[in-house]
Amino acid sequence: MKKLFLIKYGEIAIKGKNRYLFEDALLRNIRKSIQDIGSFKLVKEQGRIIVEPRDDNYDEEEVKERLTRVFGIVGICPVIKVDSLDFEEIQKNVLLYMQETYQDQKLTFKVEARRSNKSYPLNSPEIAREVGAYLLEHMPTLSVDVHHPQVRVWIELRNSVYIYSKVIPGLGGMPVGTNGKAMLLLSGGIDSPVAGWMIAKRGVKLEGVYFHSHPYTSDRAKEKVIELGRKLAVYTGEFTLHVVPFTTIQMEIYEKCPHVQLTIIMRRIMMRIAEEIAKKQKAFGLITGESIGQVASQTIQSLSVTNAVCTLPVFRPLIGFDKQEIITIAEKIDTYETSILPYEDCCTIFVAKHPQTKPKLENIEQSEKLLEQMDVMIKEAIEKTEVIRVS
Repeated sequence: MKKLFLIKYGEIAIKGKNRYLFEDALLRNIRKSIQDIGSFKLVKEQGRIIVEPRDDNYDEEEVKERLTRVFGIVGICPVIKVDSLDFEEIQKNVLLYMQETYQDQKLTFKVEARRSNKSYPLNSPEIAREVGAYLLEHMPTLSVDVHHPQVRVWIELRNSVYIYSKVIPGLGGMPVGTNGKAMLLLSGGIDSPVAGWMIAKRGVKLEGVYFHSHPYTSDRAKEKVIELGRKLAVYTGEFTLHVVPFTTIQMEIYEKCPHVQLTIIMRRIMMRIAEEIAKKQKAFGLITGESIGQVASQTIQSLSVTNAVCTLPVFRPLIGFDKQEIITIAEKIDTYETSILPYEDCCTIFVAKHPQTKPKLENIEQSEKLLEQMDVMIKEAIEKTEVIRVS
């Protein structure tokens, strides 16, 4: 018997003639996720991906942990592989697997069989029935419960036989890289990393833009955002962060524009810069962590005024979430503790005491006319942008 991992995927299976593109992408992402912890052979096999260790020099728990972070996987099954299709040999190996896995525990069970090899003389119900009877005969601590068993014993009969009883849930979604690229406005708060994670789960490759206002924001704030990029790279495989020097632009807005409009004008300039960088990087959209009504810049009116400056689509996956729902996901993906580190970002430094919550586009555009050098300043900020790659 050989120990390996059988990978199940969900949405990919209904992709029709393009299915192989998604399977190949998932294969590549799996390989990247575990390539530094052992030597593995990866094979596509009739709706499954088989991950077979080439030797024993790997940590099984670490492999399972890495695979649970790969978008596109819905289940990770530690299996034993039996090369012989002889039915007596299959029964013996199922018994051996159950004895090693559950020993003398008193359990209810059900056998589920899947026969992809249609030339095999027994069909799936017959395989399940015969193996179940064999287990009852040889393991007196077991009893059958076909409705609510404590253990489901799976037998997948292909060119070889795969036996397992545990399915570790995966994240689902689509393999990263199968749905283009988008630019994430990464602030350092709780919301934006969660928004990026949710869009990446749909197969979108991420890059990030962070606006740094030295000396008003410290280098620790910048390191915090870089660390959030690393947290996201756990799921995306790699992450490129564009650090934009924003102090000069913020001071210009602060000095020349009405203070009640500071936040919305600053946000519009950020979106213009992020869009320019996105286009240079061949990204097809922007991602923000905005949620309706959470702060002044996230009212319906404010979001409408912000959108007016963009030509690329803006994705806001958290738009209908409340804060606790966002925090729950942040804790799940391990970004929460980093996000709450007490280092100020550029948005919180130059905020008005009573910002407008219902801005009018024509008034904002009129105020922006006071920023006569803004086009030049935006160009300079983009030219001075620092690019940091993390993985």
